[in-house]
Amino acid sequence: MTRKRIVVKVGSNVLTTDSGKLNITRMSSLVDQIAWLRQNAYDVVLVTSGAVACGRKELQVNHSLDSVEQRQLFSAMGQVKLINLYYDLFREYNIHIGQVLTTKENFQSERSYQNQKACMEVMLENNVLPIVNENDTVSIEELMFTDNDELSGLIALMVGAEMLVLLTGVDGLYNGDPMDAGSEVIRRVKPGDDVSRYILSSKSAVGRGGMTSKFNTAISVAQAGTRVLIACGNRDNILPDLIERPLETTHTEFVPS
Repeated sequence: MTRKRIVVKVGSNVLTTDSGKLNITRMSSLVDQIAWLRQNAYDVVLVTSGAVACGRKELQVNHSLDSVEQRQLFSAMGQVKLINLYYDLFREYNIHIGQVLTTKENFQSERSYQNQKACMEVMLENNVLPIVNENDTVSIEELMFTDNDELSGLIALMVGAEMLVLLTGVDGLYNGDPMDAGSEVIRRVKPGDDVSRYILSSKSAVGRGGMTSKFNTAISVAQAGTRVLIACGNRDNILPDLIERPLETTHTEFVPS
């Protein structure tokens, strides 16, 4: 059976509780679903947020830190906890993982880009699941990705993925405010469709992105020929459902050019 490649991006609003703590139950469920994908002929790259949220709950700082200091401190601490949790959860399925921490600079230099691509390729060829995150310990404001949506799009194109799945806190792109009972999820966005008027600029309390960044990523990746799905990562069994029951599973699909 020919294996396909899929990039799954999980946002902080999926991985954390309302209080900002890491949601271990949700994280475990996502690992179960990714294991299912691998058992069903998908090679998976996981782009994960959550390091800063992890670190923030580990240490109580009694003096002021600016935004860069906070991100560097909490991401350095949180990345250790996050990757160890993934290691323990994936080990239950005998799945080997590898950590890839990257920066925007790595996509701007041809040599760095090819080195990173080679790293991802050798991991996938040897059945190792790459877990990717931005290296917030060294990224400064002007050199940061907009968020992990942008990063996941670049990774999807780098590894030649057939599909990019952006898991967020809502069911997809709505034709109005998601909190409005009259709003509905736009199920398909085809090349040339103008749906930008529906994009809200609001963001979650713990994430850097929002629907604007997901929309921009989805449009650019779809234009490059890769199918993009936006779906709710808080729904049980969302990844298998998107594969096996796409018509019955609420989400937004961006049709590739």
